[in-house]
Amino acid sequence: MPKTGIASLPLHGGKAPRWLFKRMVALSKQITKAMVYEYGPTEFLRRISDPYWFQALSCVLGYDWHSSGTTTVTCGALKDAINNEGLGVTFCGGKGKTSRNTLHEIQACAENYNHSTELINRLKYCSRMTAKIDNTAIQDGHSLYHHVFIVTENKKWAVVQQGMNDATGYARRYHWLSEDVHDFVCDPKNSIVGDDRLDHVLNMAAKQSTDAQKISVELINDHPSHLRHDWESLIRNPKQKTLDDWHSESFRNVQHRILDMPRFINWEKMKRIYDVHPTNYEELLALKGVGPSTIRALALISELMYGQSPSWEDPVRFSFTVGGKDGVPYPVNRKAMDQSAEILRVGIEQAHIGDTEKIHALRRLKDFIPRNSA
Repeated sequence: MPKTGIASLPLHGGKAPRWLFKRMVALSKQITKAMVYEYGPTEFLRRISDPYWFQALSCVLGYDWHSSGTTTVTCGALKDAINNEGLGVTFCGGKGKTSRNTLHEIQACAENYNHSTELINRLKYCSRMTAKIDNTAIQDGHSLYHHVFIVTENKKWAVVQQGMNDATGYARRYHWLSEDVHDFVCDPKNSIVGDDRLDHVLNMAAKQSTDAQKISVELINDHPSHLRHDWESLIRNPKQKTLDDWHSESFRNVQHRILDMPRFINWEKMKRIYDVHPTNYEELLALKGVGPSTIRALALISELMYGQSPSWEDPVRFSFTVGGKDGVPYPVNRKAMDQSAEILRVGIEQAHIGDTEKIHALRRLKDFIPRNSA
């Protein structure tokens, strides 16, 4: 999917006013009910995993169109609104400490749906892996602080999660949909919304990184002493080319230092990973304790010593807009805009809310959609 526009998500301090959040919950409850009754829970998941539709919904609910809270507050309102409504859709997890309860909440809701133990374990695995991919396999300088895993009664799932770049104060939102995920470590088709496409982003989940993945597994399955020798030769040998020498002057900017070879590696952890002997890259990535530093060290050794380069291309595919009216950076995607607007309009019209709330929601939707999109 091509990137279709650019938008920024600055960090806004404070919390959503209680009066606003209360109304967001009430409105989102009725819109979601109308949508699930009209289109079913699977289609609702497809929509919630569409970055543009999600953004339009947030605007309809009355929240900021561009702040990082667009993600966290909208998900929080939806969770409060529909989890006990018997719609066959359950939101698990949330922001900060709440995200730590995700697996427990998945267990509870899946048992309520009478899902098998095997499926429950699979759902938990998918929750962990989506977080591992966006926080560890893809190293774009954004650390996850929000993770919502959405489960349906018909065994489907979606993820909406967000990471923050502390240096810039901007966030990225990551969307996943179960029906689009066939391989977690080979272009899993997750949609990423961000402020712009960055240079030199390590993406070990890209198809281009397949050879580097294989070398990484071979490195970890060799004795850690051999891996340590390779690492030390890159760190300490004054004759060895470093990334600072290898890349252009612009790469030396501090905001791109995320690609440096880690100066410290937990070799006890490496020994424990070696004892497990993962058979493929997904197994390696899924291991507890395998974090960004481990993945980055293996990727850089794979490239600098064994010539197997991973992908350094930023995987951002979506931004909040769908193009500009003047064709910059891309022509407006009228079909996407019209479809999202129409589904939201139908949901609002069918929602069991007062006329005043309907009028305000429809006005916000009208303001969000440019007049020339029709």
